[in-house]
Amino acid sequence: MRDDGATLVTLALHFGLLSLAAVGGGNSAIPEIHRQAVEVSHWMTERQFADIFAISQGAPGPNFLISTLIGYHVAGVPGAVVATLGMCGPSSVLAYYVSGTWEKFKYARWRMAIQAGLIPVSVGLIGATGLIVAQAANHTWVAYAVTAVTAVITYATRLNPIWLFLLAGVLGLAGLI
Repeated sequence: MRDDGATLVTLALHFGLLSLAAVGGGNSAIPEIHRQAVEVSHWMTERQFADIFAISQGAPGPNFLISTLIGYHVAGVPGAVVATLGMCGPSSVLAYYVSGTWEKFKYARWRMAIQAGLIPVSVGLIGATGLIVAQAANHTWVAYAVTAVTAVITYATRLNPIWLFLLAGVLGLAGLI
């Protein structure tokens, strides 16, 4: 854990910029968060990132909780506060000021074109998130198989994914993953 000012500035800048680029929500920024935290700044290992991602998704609350947990991991409570404000602040301010204008043009063709164009971008970024997290968490062929089966079942049925996660957890406790 680091407690120097430079680390807090890095957290603020990184998450602040990501908040503006998170098209489709906080989870669409996960690949870049992973790149910065694991590959560039070396704040954590692949395994630690996968664990923090799992905790952030399993906990109640907003899906950008991962920024808070990474900030905490890197610089304690000040890091958690800075990372959370960085992830929420800039995008919230932008949304506040743009929403009035955006609403004025709700039937404009350019607005509909922008919204239609952002859908595949969002889906692609969220898909990249799934791939990054699967690569960080899976280290055996059994783990890859469990991930693939879970994805197929979740896509093909209306079964609540929590049951699949519970089953995967039991397999992990049994030492099969």
